[in-house]
Amino acid sequence: MMRVCYDRCLHCGACAGSCPVNAIYLNDYIIEFDSSCTNCKRCIRLCPVGALSEVSE
Repeated sequence: MMRVCYDRCLHCGACAGSCPVNAIYLNDYIIEFDSSCTNCKRCIRLCPVGALSEVSE
């Protein structure tokens, strides 16, 4: 599961555009991940401001 720091997020769409399974949606000012996310972490690596992180369970 991914965590979004909305204070940092620029809503640039880099995360959504990088997702190989199209599991990220930009809805107004909210980024949503659906259940098809495979936790490949590509979005984390490509976020230009480090707004994404993985939630450890």
